[in-house]
Amino acid sequence: MNPTSTGPDLHEALSRILAGRFTCRQFQPGPVPRETIDQLLQLAQRTPSWCNTQPWQLHITEGAATERLRTELLAHVQSHSDSPDFPFPTQYTGAYRQRRRECGLQLYGSLGIAKGDHERTLRQLLRNFKLFDAPHVAIITTEADLGVYGAVDCGLYINTFLLAAHSLALAAAPQAALASYAGFLRDHFDIPDHRRVVAGISFGYPDLDHPVNSFRTNREGPENAVTWHTG
Repeated sequence: MNPTSTGPDLHEALSRILAGRFTCRQFQPGPVPRETIDQLLQLAQRTPSWCNTQPWQLHITEGAATERLRTELLAHVQSHSDSPDFPFPTQYTGAYRQRRRECGLQLYGSLGIAKGDHERTLRQLLRNFKLFDAPHVAIITTEADLGVYGAVDCGLYINTFLLAAHSLALAAAPQAALASYAGFLRDHFDIPDHRRVVAGISFGYPDLDHPVNSFRTNREGPENAVTWHTG
């Protein structure tokens, strides 16, 4: 197919990818072949960016490097505080709070974790730093001088990465939680001071039999996101 072609077939393919993608919170242990990861990265590299700056750079782990990160990050989180390079939300209100709450209820409900069960809730929270048992993680950084627009471009890259992964029968989990320990990641991966950590993405083959992967979050209709101006 001509890569510049358009029409119903491309629309249907994109619709299926968007509808099928989900945030995976339990992976199979087996690694992804390097040639498949290369395909994924080639697709993600087509992401548009401000003035074509392409500010994203990635640190990707496999094998023993993933296991070392998993072990050292979890130990760090349990004994240190850290902070992200970009401020996290100060609060969630209104519809944003409701959507976040619904997502949390679905997540913990899929695992049978009752509201108020702080011990099991904490254990599930720490699963973020075990990378949900993924065989690979990508840490995405941007150039500090590019500011918020560099981070926005990296957000676009993350979305393309997630969709490309799904198109290759992989699954992924975009994780702001990893970016909350930017200092640790900077030391661990020897990231220069002029780079800012945006997020991490754990990825691999999904464990579709695990209950945590059984739920899907809802999306609002466009009428709740768009204001038309016609006069």
